[in-house]
Amino acid sequence: MFFRKDKEPIQVSTLGVDEFDCEGRVQIVEYKNYYLINAYYPNSQPERKRLHFKLAFNEALKQKALDCLITNKHVIICGDFNVAHTEIDLARPEENRNNPGFYPEECESFDAFLRSGFTDVFRRFHPGEPGHYTWWSYRTRARERNVGWRLDYHCVDNAFFRQVKEVKIWTDVYGSDHCPISIVI
Repeated sequence: MFFRKDKEPIQVSTLGVDEFDCEGRVQIVEYKNYYLINAYYPNSQPERKRLHFKLAFNEALKQKALDCLITNKHVIICGDFNVAHTEIDLARPEENRNNPGFYPEECESFDAFLRSGFTDVFRRFHPGEPGHYTWWSYRTRARERNVGWRLDYHCVDNAFFRQVKEVKIWTDVYGSDHCPISIVI
């Protein structure tokens, strides 16, 4: 990891919860005015095998983000949230109602996170726009047909949103079944 001298973090830490930290899911980088939380949210698995684990992770990460806000610093959370939050965030919602990443419990957990004081940056810039995805299955050549899911997000605390200047999904970048996303602050 490379940091410019004037942009070196104050500290780098993890979530601080052993059952999640042992899977290496979260890195928290503290800067002077904000925390950057990079997270790889658990997949809930078919038949909801890890749904309880994922919901517990979601709650722990939400609480950590809220704790960071108490320090009077802003919060940016980015990563693979492993959920298509609303019907517009996946190409075929009716076919996927009972699939991991679109279980009602996962979507409600994301709703609760947003209600706690955070903004889904992409949706705020592009409300109601369908067809924007960050993941496509390799098995069906779904990327070529843009039959995907938006699983990757940048979320910021509501007060910080006004500092976000741009958001982008880099659909032309290949190398994974996901594509990169970015924000400019």
